[in-house]
Amino acid sequence: METLQFDGIPEFTLAAQSGSFTAAALQLGVTSSAVGKSVSRLEKRLGIKLLHRTTRKLSLTPEGEIYLASCLRVMEELRGVEGSFFNGVAEPKGRLRVDLPAAFGRRHIAPMLIDLARRYSQLDLTLTFGERTVDMISEGIDLAVRIGDLKDDQELVARRLGEQHLVICAAPGYLNQRPPVLRASDLLEQDCIIAWRAGLRKTWLLKNAQGVLAEQEVRVRHEFGDGDMMLRATLDGCGLCQLPTWLVSEHLRSGALVTVLDSEAGATMPIHVIWPRTRYIQPKVRIVVDALLEMARQQAEVFGVTSK
Repeated sequence: METLQFDGIPEFTLAAQSGSFTAAALQLGVTSSAVGKSVSRLEKRLGIKLLHRTTRKLSLTPEGEIYLASCLRVMEELRGVEGSFFNGVAEPKGRLRVDLPAAFGRRHIAPMLIDLARRYSQLDLTLTFGERTVDMISEGIDLAVRIGDLKDDQELVARRLGEQHLVICAAPGYLNQRPPVLRASDLLEQDCIIAWRAGLRKTWLLKNAQGVLAEQEVRVRHEFGDGDMMLRATLDGCGLCQLPTWLVSEHLRSGALVTVLDSEAGATMPIHVIWPRTRYIQPKVRIVVDALLEMARQQAEVFGVTSK
């Protein structure tokens, strides 16, 4: 008899999540030995080791972590499809893990997602914030918002939300105490505040004489791994900083910050929402994608969308 492709997956997912064959067996109504044998047959069929076994607990191998994330995603999709059949309406339900840029995500995306979860009682959120590149498939991330150019990845779907516009600005108190900033090369004589990234060059994107964006070396005084801290230091007069308009627009209007090098500044970065490519997009993913697209249309200042 041909081996069924899904044999052993329920036993593996329950054992991996509970860390015990015994706990999985109790949920399935079988013996722990039967669960262990099912997982062993699954490992043999796949040709990889999924679980480390000790007398005290089970733990996932690196391959097991990837396989578990895939299994949970497929099972969640099946539950979503079944739910739409029973209810007649594709109601968003289940846990949605979303990864967001730190400052942008906290200020603009997270409040919308929390409001959405209030409207849909069966939608549960796991929100993470950071600037690092993540492997959405292996880390079990359902949806992400990214600022910057995307790599060509056939496993992901991307929808453009808008673009981030950058300006170079400082507090008037800082500018009053320093030589004027008249050309890009003057940044080598100023105190500059930059975003900290491992291995990142100490440069800003500026337009050269031909109007083409190019990297400009700057003199770095402070480095911060968080956009809100960069803004705080700039407002406190610690130096010049290249920041997005969605972060500084209110301070530019109030006069707390002043822009410089306007003709050379103006670099932009695209803003996308991305998610793993599947044949069936789950209602919980679709509802958030639609909400983000509508948000981008309504909040032109945040998403840099210009009306035509």
